[in-house]
Amino acid sequence: MPRTLADAPIMILNGPNLNLLGQRQPEIYGSATLADIKVLCAKAAAAYGGTVDFRQSNHEGELVEWIQEARLNHAGIVINPAAYSHTSVAILDALNTCDGLPVVEVHISNIHQREQFRHHSYVSLRADGVIAGCGVQGYAFAVERVATLAGAAQTEA
Repeated sequence: MPRTLADAPIMILNGPNLNLLGQRQPEIYGSATLADIKVLCAKAAAAYGGTVDFRQSNHEGELVEWIQEARLNHAGIVINPAAYSHTSVAILDALNTCDGLPVVEVHISNIHQREQFRHHSYVSLRADGVIAGCGVQGYAFAVERVATLAGAAQTEA
């Protein structure tokens, strides 16, 4: 059962190769690291009185298990499925079990300006919103959107 931001964190899931941010293709993904993004997300959630549960895995099954966990213990999901966006029906199926739970998909790069195969995302079929091409700032936008969908009001910082 979905929870409110007041009593449950926003789960932020990061897919394969995102552990290499800051080292991998900085011309596409920039110089920020995953640790930098975690701090950004925590600040964005705090502005709404919330917290984050920030995770990364290179393994599809682990991401599926975390989504299943989130449906019971979290206020919403921000997910950057990375390459699994374009291939994972399993992640889509897991997200489809999250009835009433806000889900926002985020991509650092604009996937629609990249190779043709990146233009389709299975995750988008379930996402309540998709943010692409805003750099790492897109994560903050996604956290704010999940917080809003979860019914949180922005607090004084």
